[in-house]
Amino acid sequence: MNFELWGVSIRGRNSSRVLAHEGFIFEMKLKQLEGLLGSIQQFPNPKLELEQYPTGPHIASRLVYTAENTFGDVNGKVVADFGCGCGTLGIAGALMGADYIMGFDVDSQSLETASQNVELIEVDMDLIQCNVKNLALRGQVINTVIMNPPFGTRQKGIDAEFLSVALKVASQAVYSLHKTSTREHIKRIALRDFNAKSAEVLCELRFDVPKMYKFHKKKEVDIAVDLWRFVP
Repeated sequence: MNFELWGVSIRGRNSSRVLAHEGFIFEMKLKQLEGLLGSIQQFPNPKLELEQYPTGPHIASRLVYTAENTFGDVNGKVVADFGCGCGTLGIAGALMGADYIMGFDVDSQSLETASQNVELIEVDMDLIQCNVKNLALRGQVINTVIMNPPFGTRQKGIDAEFLSVALKVASQAVYSLHKTSTREHIKRIALRDFNAKSAEVLCELRFDVPKMYKFHKKKEVDIAVDLWRFVP
């Protein structure tokens, strides 16, 4: 498997700010987290074939905040952001105290943007270029996977492929967003085909899809998505 590492352990240049940042990590409020994520740059040239849509600060903050404050799956853990795009979920994980964060994506341009965002927010995050579907990590090196995978509208079944790999490599939990319309299908394949110990919808959220591609007619569309927690 070949993959390229982007920016090993990128650290903020202002050490006093980083120390202060680390000082309030454990008291990070949901609104604080959402506000910090709001400054992140999104896809400059989104690719339709990769189903690139930005994970907004509202939905990203709730996914990672819930993972930590309800289940303790982020702070002090090794966390991987699958299909990290511009790094929103991974950066949120770093802000919530993850011990080590990795972001995986197949698109080099997205990883370049993610690298800029990591420097902007001043957190540590390793960015790795690879196809998540081909990822094979040996041993329990990843505790928690967080991801907003492609929904499968362009590549049928890719959402399930992401989930399959995540459940193979995570030792503790997988948090993922999937269209509410696929709820029964996702639960069935997670438990029956991917051998998850549990599959639970934590809440239903509204995913804001802005007008990004030529075929989009409306300025913005809300899609109902489920926030899932899977136990491998």
